[in-house]
Amino acid sequence: MNKRNFLIGMGMGLMVGGAAMYAMRPKRPGAMKLVERTLRTVSDVADSVSELMGW
Repeated sequence: MNKRNFLIGMGMGLMVGGAAMYAMRPKRPGAMKLVERTLRTVSDVADSVSELMGW
C-alpha cells in the first residue's frame, strides 16, 4: 500500500462518514442530550469491563 492509496482511502472514509452523520443527525433539538447520555453510559460500561479484565 502506498501513500496515495492511503490518502484516497482516508478521504473516501471521511466523505462517507460525513454523509452518514448528516443523514442520521437528530431531528429534534433535545435529541442530542439523549445521544450524549447514551455515549457516556456506553463509555462507562466499556471502562468498567476493561478494569475488570485488567486492561
